[in-house]
Amino acid sequence: MAPRYYTVTWDQLHRDSKALAWRLLERGPYKGIVAITRGGLIPAAIIARELDCRLIESVSIVTYDEEKRGQPHVAKAPDAAGDGAGWLIVDDLVDTGTTARVIRALLPKAHFATVYAKPAGKPTVDTFITEVSQDTWILFPWDTEPQFIAPIARSAAQ
Repeated sequence: MAPRYYTVTWDQLHRDSKALAWRLLERGPYKGIVAITRGGLIPAAIIARELDCRLIESVSIVTYDEEKRGQPHVAKAPDAAGDGAGWLIVDDLVDTGTTARVIRALLPKAHFATVYAKPAGKPTVDTFITEVSQDTWILFPWDTEPQFIAPIARSAAQ
């Protein structure tokens, strides 16, 4: 079976990130936000603006190489977030929960939010906006460019 792709536009990502901010507002305020690089940087910036939060930290956990999954390793730990108490972690997507479990070990008391969630990773986060199927690969706007795509019926027949 061919992989499923779900293309997210800049406008959609902004709307979904803002919807996540609305959901997070009642759970705050937060001392700061920890953005998971690279995918969480843009949603974290949108959420930081909407929550009027100016303290932004980052953590880099390398798990993916395009569409191949590997063993996660922390390339950059957050400096100022301590055990995560009062902090908000933001990522674009939770897939299998592999990265989320590493983050949870680093910042066990933080609130973890993602814009998108797949079923296998959903239990590892506290808040998300949109669920997609486990076999769907989300194409984020920073990974794509506009081009012609054949209709679904035509590509499914191949």
